[in-house]
Amino acid sequence: PVKKKPRTFYSAEQLEELEKMFQEDHYPDNEKRREIAAAVGVTPQRILVWFQNRRAKWRKLEKLSMKGNRKYPTSSA
Repeated sequence: PVKKKPRTFYSAEQLEELEKMFQEDHYPDNEKRREIAAAVGVTPQRILVWFQNRRAKWRKLEKLSMKGNRKYPTSSA
């Protein structure tokens, strides 16, 4: 049986730093993930997972905003 890792809880300061990094780059490379991990205080693997989840959330929000734009088109009249 595969053991799941315990859930990682991030402080407000950690989340703020992660969000700032996400705005700069949605796909940080291995070296950048190590830097972020050192700054935030978690493992690079947790950073990898956080970015995967954040990109999924970002894509979902993009899709919803596209749907919203089609649902209520702005009239030029």
